[in-house]
Amino acid sequence: MEAELIALAATGATTFVQQMAADSWAQARDRIVSFLSRHRGSEENLVEGELETSRGELVAAMQVGDEQTALDVEAEWRTRLRRTLLAHPDAATELRAILDDLAPQARDDQGMDVHNTISGGVQHGPVIQAGHVGTLNFGTGSGLS
Repeated sequence: MEAELIALAATGATTFVQQMAADSWAQARDRIVSFLSRHRGSEENLVEGELETSRGELVAAMQVGDEQTALDVEAEWRTRLRRTLLAHPDAATELRAILDDLAPQARDDQGMDVHNTISGGVQHGPVIQAGHVGTLNFGTGSGLS
């Protein structure tokens, strides 16, 4: 059960940080503040201040391309969520529901950059990145199967 709670804390931290960078942050923040203040026994104002401080650090880091600070913000919230869930395992169901509600927003609001590097020589044809490709036929009128 502890491993499941730790994994949930990691997922929660990732989702929280994604939401901090999204336009929908205000709505997400209210749900997160309510959850954390209830299960950590903290004042809502204190929790909201901590989240806004983290968001400020994250936004500043993103503007200058400081990936380490962004990772640090996520690690901080992963630790806080892990401690909260270990102290209150019954809170896991509520956190899952919040994450399920926030996840579609995160997918809608967030874009993702993918950077690929091809090594091993010169490529004189198409390069395809895929998990599994059954068959490829170039120039024969056939496509992927």
